[in-house]
Amino acid sequence: MKRTGFVYDEKYLLHDTGGYHPESPERLAVIHTRLAESGVLDKLTRIVAERANQRWIEAVHSIRYITRFDEACLYGLNEFEHADNAICRETFDVAFYAVGGVLKAIDAVMKGEVDNAFCAVRPPGHHAEMDKPMGFCYFNNVAIGARYLQKEHGIERVGIIDFDVHHGNGTQHIFDRDPTVMYYSIHEHPSFAYPGTGRDFESGIGEGEGYTINSPVLPGRGDEEYRRLIMQDMVPAFKKFQPEFILLSAGFDAHVSDLMSGTNLTTDGYDFISEVVMNLVNRFAGGRVVSVLEGGYNLEVLPLLVENHIKILADMK
Repeated sequence: MKRTGFVYDEKYLLHDTGGYHPESPERLAVIHTRLAESGVLDKLTRIVAERANQRWIEAVHSIRYITRFDEACLYGLNEFEHADNAICRETFDVAFYAVGGVLKAIDAVMKGEVDNAFCAVRPPGHHAEMDKPMGFCYFNNVAIGARYLQKEHGIERVGIIDFDVHHGNGTQHIFDRDPTVMYYSIHEHPSFAYPGTGRDFESGIGEGEGYTINSPVLPGRGDEEYRRLIMQDMVPAFKKFQPEFILLSAGFDAHVSDLMSGTNLTTDGYDFISEVVMNLVNRFAGGRVVSVLEGGYNLEVLPLLVENHIKILADMK
């Protein structure tokens, strides 16, 4: 069994999105409860989140954007630049702790304190652009983590695998000119027309050409299509790229029970993704992977999917 770290803090529940918003504090609460009741939590190594130093956020996001976000929360606004992006006064600080939790997990893996880690953090991040919030996301947790790996730990090649049902437009755009970060996304397209990016011909720009790979999935295609595209598109690309560390944007909203999508991915389909990812991690990245929660909004199935994902990270299954 591997030593798997776990990032969770009740501070993440302070990001109050209101009574009807799908990205609710209950998402983390039900995950934590499930892991505790199943006994999995006792087998994980707790990683204590800290507030991120702003310099790492500035490695991805502009100062003006960070200031706009801070002011929106200080003024007590209930949304930030779009109705999707619900906020409260605490959201800015919580977002710093979400980034900080991811960075602490990376440190723990790089120091050999754990083999890998799962970060149950919120707000999520993969839609956040350099200077714009989108889709419930404010700071791009995984993108900041990639830059942190490079600048703080000297990792040259970072792989990002995004299996949220929605395309990670922010992550793609942040790295679309960068040949040192490979971004792979498998997602529904079209997906309720959101975010409208992630078509298969989007493959990077300039020096970054070929380091962005998108596998759009038509609604209703389910497990078989996910398996085909992952083996056809993701595995050969990562074998060629040889990442030294892999980050996961772990979205569980492609599940057949989640109303956010229509891809019809099953629980077994999710397990397949996790198993293939861990095979890549063990073959090419020395086992080093940090998985970061993105979407997943069915409060009954989300805890099960996260538990299964963590068991595969920890080699419990």
